[in-house]
Amino acid sequence: MSQRAIDILKAADCVAVEDSRVTGKLLYHLGIKKKMRPYHDHSNDKVRDELLEIARNGIVALVSDAGTPLISDPGYKLVREARNQGVFVSTMPGPSAAIAALTLSGLPTDRFFFEGFLPSKTKARQGVLEKFITLDSTLIFYESGPRLGKCLNDLLAILGDRDAAVVREITKKFEETQCGKLSKLYDFYDKESPKGEICIIVGPPNNIDSFEQGDADAALMEALSRLPASKAAAEIAGRFGLDRKELYARVNALKSAKADE
Repeated sequence: MSQRAIDILKAADCVAVEDSRVTGKLLYHLGIKKKMRPYHDHSNDKVRDELLEIARNGIVALVSDAGTPLISDPGYKLVREARNQGVFVSTMPGPSAAIAALTLSGLPTDRFFFEGFLPSKTKARQGVLEKFITLDSTLIFYESGPRLGKCLNDLLAILGDRDAAVVREITKKFEETQCGKLSKLYDFYDKESPKGEICIIVGPPNNIDSFEQGDADAALMEALSRLPASKAAAEIAGRFGLDRKELYARVNALKSAKADE
């Protein structure tokens, strides 16, 4: 907790919070007594207008339950409207789980893409992941313990067996980082639902081969000798920068052609 953030909390006329029980513990720890007002994703326009009215002549401190406010936390509508109305906005950033996990992962940090939470349903999650097959960047996702195994399985199926890391409970007592191929991480977490806040870091694709249909078909047939069709299509899609669905259809075409020989 920075001294500047503590000074702002002391000076605030109102503290806007996700959960007063969480922020209340922080204020108690700092010896600060302040009026708290709920502000979260479900807050209506009236609540936002009331906070902006206070901010015109005083100080509203927006606090998230963890990390830096607005990074996968509510608040951007409040900041946007404050900007639109000429209300001064400043930041006292806290730790960012995405950046901390990236630095712990040992994966490339020069280019990265932060997606946040993926959809909870498998089909929707896989649909989002398909956009990242050829993106030459390290990928950062947030996830919950109960969904971790399924998420890792989809990452493996869509992106191929890349280098990755699962980073849990960053800066807390039970901080843990597991590194390895996605297949190794999936095996480790398949039947385990770890507690706490989780980041998944996935490395960029391996060197993408230049695309020639004959090479891709040969690679696809080789992958089919050791993998189910869907995973074979995912592996070769990542290798050649191709669409996984089109490759899956190509699998069936190759099987038919081989059967006709």
